[in-house]
Amino acid sequence: MANLKEIRNRITSVSSTMQITSAMKMVSAAKLKKAQDAITAMRPYAEKLTELLQNLSATLEGDAGGEYTVQRDIKKVLLVVITSNRGLAGAFNTNAIKEAKSRAVYYAGKQVDVFAIGKKGNDVLSKTLPVVANESSVFDDLTFDNVAKIADDLTHKFVSGDYDKIELIYNQFKNAATQIVQTEQFLPLAPIQSDVAVTLGDYLFEPSKEEIVLTLIPKSLKTQLYKGIRDSFASEHGARMTAMHKATDNATELRNQLKLTYNKARQAAITNEILEIVGGAEALKG
Repeated sequence: MANLKEIRNRITSVSSTMQITSAMKMVSAAKLKKAQDAITAMRPYAEKLTELLQNLSATLEGDAGGEYTVQRDIKKVLLVVITSNRGLAGAFNTNAIKEAKSRAVYYAGKQVDVFAIGKKGNDVLSKTLPVVANESSVFDDLTFDNVAKIADDLTHKFVSGDYDKIELIYNQFKNAATQIVQTEQFLPLAPIQSDVAVTLGDYLFEPSKEEIVLTLIPKSLKTQLYKGIRDSFASEHGARMTAMHKATDNATELRNQLKLTYNKARQAAITNEILEIVGGAEALKG
């Protein structure tokens, strides 16, 4: 009967785990809806802002981007790695961390530092790469103003010459089951490559196009970072919901198997007891 007690304890433990994973799945599903709506609503604005900036820049001669487009010899690189503050999200954090390590190998021989946004990335990458900052608290109040402060800090690091190149690494949200790791150049601004002729029509610009571009660039950088963090935030909840769904299914299957094993063991124990009673009765008759 000790074996039966052990199986009962395992069934109870698996059932408790299943309840936890099921609850986490429902919580992530609720948060995912809000995060998905936020990134879906933001993408058209971010894309239109980028398109406008590119169209204006393409019509200007010379270095229209000023200090944001300065191309320097790459000696110091800053990787902005966006992960989450919590785990239990499948391969969500692992994929971003792997990409960061891969980029560090790509820039072998150069100084590669990490600017972590998310505790998981900070905890893992700090063991192998220098982490110059950790902005995990931004997820406590994820607003454009809070992200803009981080974007200003990153921009200052590039303009002041602390780093020659800054890249963003994050998970782009596609759907609840699919997140795509993205590596984007943050600074310097990449030159526009387009074979399509840009025509803005007969417009009067006030102030000048040069001033408009220099005003739009900081806003575009802040929007790019905010979109990346929003994408990662939605991806996190999608990945956690999917992971908890699979964990719940696995726990249900394991519980059913344990119940079947328990019933078989209990039936065998009852059969043995009946045989012992019958055997004892036959011995008394003899």
